[in-house]
Amino acid sequence: MRSPEKGQEPGTAAGRIRARLDWLVLGLVVVAHVMAVVSIWGQWERIGIITAMFVGVACINFVIARRFPAERAKTAEALRMTFNLLVSMPIYGHFTGWALPVWIHLPLNSLWVGGFIDTPSRLRLLVLLSAVVGFALFDGCPPVLPLTFFVLSVALAGIAEARIHLNQLTMKDLEERNQELAKALAELDLAHRRAREQERLSSLGMLAAGIAHEINNPMSYVKSNIHTLHLEMKDQKELPGPLREYVTEVLPQTLDGIKRVCSIVADLRRFARGDPEALIEYDLNEEVRAALRITRSRVLPECDVVIELGELLPMLGHPRQISQVVVNLLLNAAQAMKGRGTVYVSTRPDGEDDVVLTVRDTGVGMAPEVVANLFQPFFTTRPAGEGTGLGLAVVHGIITAHGGRIRVESQPGEGSTFTVRLPRVPPMKFIAAQEVPEQPGASTIQVFQGPLARGQREG
Repeated sequence: MRSPEKGQEPGTAAGRIRARLDWLVLGLVVVAHVMAVVSIWGQWERIGIITAMFVGVACINFVIARRFPAERAKTAEALRMTFNLLVSMPIYGHFTGWALPVWIHLPLNSLWVGGFIDTPSRLRLLVLLSAVVGFALFDGCPPVLPLTFFVLSVALAGIAEARIHLNQLTMKDLEERNQELAKALAELDLAHRRAREQERLSSLGMLAAGIAHEINNPMSYVKSNIHTLHLEMKDQKELPGPLREYVTEVLPQTLDGIKRVCSIVADLRRFARGDPEALIEYDLNEEVRAALRITRSRVLPECDVVIELGELLPMLGHPRQISQVVVNLLLNAAQAMKGRGTVYVSTRPDGEDDVVLTVRDTGVGMAPEVVANLFQPFFTTRPAGEGTGLGLAVVHGIITAHGGRIRVESQPGEGSTFTVRLPRVPPMKFIAAQEVPEQPGASTIQVFQGPLARGQREG
């Protein structure tokens, strides 16, 4: 009998095969014993001795198999094989005159040792086989028989070891293929999720563009009518006091509010438009202001915004995409706030060829492992259903497509800083750099403290 190995517990497929194998070996041992008895038939004293030895060996093997747990199978096998070869084999051989059936025990024991592919097991097998053969030769056994079974036992152990090694290689190959298949399935699932998100975002963009268009039409009538009313009332020389206040304050403020609504709608339409956009000149500062107007309801009411826009030369690129970058960075900064905080937005030239955009917040910050995966698609730290994990991935893609770079600096509890470096002209071979005259001027610094409450504007 042999102790079960890990993964071969009774009830499993491997366990059932293991049990059948044990019964097969036991049957071969019984057959070998019967053949040994037949070879010395009539010598009842010797038959009694080897039969008693057979029963004792079977009981000892059973005890060894049961007392050692599965994780100590090698120890159990070493004890069992040592006992069988050094104790039972010499006794069997001596009392049977080293009859042929006795030598069947030698390859049966060596066959099991082949299950452990390591040097100590090989050396132990060679030592034990040599000890049995040496004792047999010393006891007067002709050398042909022990030497033949010695070679046969070593060959069987080697074959068993080789087959187990091949099975292990096959299992390893299957495991690698399963891992590759699982990876391919994960990538396919990710592609499906991306396609669904792309479709959903595309639909939302078309819906937003349609709503903006519908808002823009009636706002044109409102703007025109209010402007005409204002002009006509200004031409009136004699107006009552309350109406004069409309001319000087109410209507100008109303027109200003309408202009702001129209500006927001125009920004939203441009932001949501999904058709290809040609490389054109744009002002990064204007795109920052447009992004602030779009995100006013989600960023500015919840936190203070400090804007420092340096004097920049015109740039070449896709202004709609650049506006999307700023919008995503502002929303990300706003979502990093647990309470009221501050968002710092700045632009500055870096030499004649590059421009630097910085968005810094005083939020909760990020751990290094989060920063490492920040631009991975669908990676998000927000609760399920509150974020797609696409915002910063889109930012990274747009910046890279413009030949720029983005860097993140963050520490838990110390906020985060996103630094975007953009070339004034993307490094594309079919685009010639355009010479733009410099327009010197001072940078503008503005601080907003709850702008919706105070009616302040970014200018």
